[in-house]
Amino acid sequence: MRVDILTVLPELLKSPFEHSIMKRAQDKGLLEINVHHLRKWAVNEYGQVDDYQYGGGAGMVMMCEPLAKAIEELSGQRKYDEIIYLTPDGETLNQKMANTLSLKENILLICGHYKGIDERIRQHFVSKEISIGDYVLSGGELAAAVLVDTIGRLLPGVLNDETSALFDSFQDNLLAPPVYTRPEDFRGWKVPDILLSGDHKKIEEWRHEQSLQRTKERRPGISG
Repeated sequence: MRVDILTVLPELLKSPFEHSIMKRAQDKGLLEINVHHLRKWAVNEYGQVDDYQYGGGAGMVMMCEPLAKAIEELSGQRKYDEIIYLTPDGETLNQKMANTLSLKENILLICGHYKGIDERIRQHFVSKEISIGDYVLSGGELAAAVLVDTIGRLLPGVLNDETSALFDSFQDNLLAPPVYTRPEDFRGWKVPDILLSGDHKKIEEWRHEQSLQRTKERRPGISG
């Protein structure tokens, strides 16, 4: 999979992709991430990519011309399965969406900034709009990092344990069950006996029951 990211703050996206699972995915050649500085397509020598909004109001807006030129140039090099704008009013990211996007080959992400991007870019270029939650960030860079991480870890071969991602929370509309590791007894707080029994069938049944209970308590709106 290849992910291209358009941003006015490429420095914000450096660290998230240079460590842990995302680094491993790139080292294995399973994920390619390219961060593009939008000012490369600025409208003047001063690097301008934003301007005042028509009709007045506080805050600048990312301009049509730099975004259109960037998208068209990058789209001329490859066909994108999705051109995604990260925005608070987009569709809320969930595991089902991540699963679907992980099957794509080429994705272009647009990181919003200031008061957002000119509406005409959304109307004529963007194929999908995604929010990572009902709150506002300073820009779309952190949201883009979250989205790439969510998708990238699902790519076959990225995780050491191929089955690990299959049992993440939300994969079956259930939260993950509680997990324990050594020691068996820590300050009198003991690991449930069932997990020490070696009876894998009963352990799976217990885990499923715990998932159902945890989902009912913490996410009652999720349909199991």
